[in-house]
Amino acid sequence: MGASDGIGAELARQWAAKGARLILSARSSPALERLASEIGAEPLAADVSDPRSLASAAEAIAAGGGLDRAITLAALYEPGGLMQADPDLAARIVEINLTGSFHFVQAAVPLLVKGGQLALTGSVAGYIGLPQGQIYSATKAGVINMAETLRVELAPQVDVRLISPGFVDTRMTRRNDFDMPSLMSPQDAARRMIRGLDSRRFEIHFPRRLSLPLKLLRALPYPLALRLTRRLVR
Repeated sequence: MGASDGIGAELARQWAAKGARLILSARSSPALERLASEIGAEPLAADVSDPRSLASAAEAIAAGGGLDRAITLAALYEPGGLMQADPDLAARIVEINLTGSFHFVQAAVPLLVKGGQLALTGSVAGYIGLPQGQIYSATKAGVINMAETLRVELAPQVDVRLISPGFVDTRMTRRNDFDMPSLMSPQDAARRMIRGLDSRRFEIHFPRRLSLPLKLLRALPYPLALRLTRRLVR
């Protein structure tokens, strides 16, 4: 899911170049079909916020056999402070990012071959509450928690992985009006994801010059961690 643009599209291009047989899915049919035609993949439009849409897509996939990997990168984002967030848009972000990941899991797991890989995309923004994180960061914290739970619940039949990117130069992040530390290209992000998913690591997080300090911040006691995050507001 989320293959029509950004990191998902670049990931598809790189895997196709390695000879992988791909089924690409996203809500955007025209962009999805263009990419699928470009790289010789099969397009299959679906919406993670609509379980019936996913069930229909899963039925079509099941007719052709099982999946070795199922990966979702579908996400919605709106920059700004939490108190200024539009409630309807906030609900939609939860629906796509968190509930959508849940719907994807329920549809994708039965399609996986034994030992197949299920990858959910969180974010380093989900490690700890940060200024301007809005509801997006909260949903990504939920995805991280979901992936941790599934890693235990589904083992050893399913190889659950968590992808936690930092700032990647996409249409989504270009809406930010602040300097994004360690900004990387979608091509670099996709390369790191492929390398990580081919390794034995549960979490693929990058770039480490950003993800490791945030992991450390998360591990600190709240009085110290919150004092440090308050400095980011200034």
